[in-house]
Amino acid sequence: MNHDFHTRPLSAAEARVLGTLMEKARTVPDSYPLTLNSLQSGCNQKTARDPVLNITEAEISEAIDGLRECSLVIESSGSRVTRYEHNFQRAVGVPEQSAVLLGLLLLRGPQTAGELRINTERWYKFLDIASVDAFLEELQDRSVEKGGALVVKLPRAPGAREQRWAHLLCGPVDLSAPSAAPVASGAAEEDVIALTRRVAALEDTVEQLRAQLQSLQQQLGG
Repeated sequence: MNHDFHTRPLSAAEARVLGTLMEKARTVPDSYPLTLNSLQSGCNQKTARDPVLNITEAEISEAIDGLRECSLVIESSGSRVTRYEHNFQRAVGVPEQSAVLLGLLLLRGPQTAGELRINTERWYKFLDIASVDAFLEELQDRSVEKGGALVVKLPRAPGAREQRWAHLLCGPVDLSAPSAAPVASGAAEEDVIALTRRVAALEDTVEQLRAQLQSLQQQLGG
């Protein structure tokens, strides 16, 4: 296994590119691996991103080069248009559930275990919050031989019921920074999950239509 990426933190652009590839592999498999254009759209989308970024094509190309050097991204061959896919699980050596949690933390920033359970609905359906916590703690207690911790539990924010988790792929996290207020829990959580599923289905449909339109434009222009 390759652990080169541990020799340096990922840049914000690299983290966004990697997280976007990890997301689209699961949410829109029909249009994955992604073209540079699709990848840019995914990186800069306004939903399910914190912070919202506006990364240029040149910045994405540079990020791809850096991620390829770390074996985290692979360029697909055999297509008329160059496409890219992530190699996260193989390169880092973590199970699917851990990769899902890290991908969401890359895209949305620090989150509680409850928020992660809701936000991972499109990627992987965790049984309960306890199972999310178990994988997060495993990532936090990761041995030095395997590359060390990949997440950290942030101090409880004033007035917050739950602590948030943050990834360490971009380097150490400022533990003194205030954390945002958590989402509602309990019975409301199931309502949020149901709404998340509906929004996710709509987003998937829009993404698939956009990919089909892009493909048609390429055929007409080719």
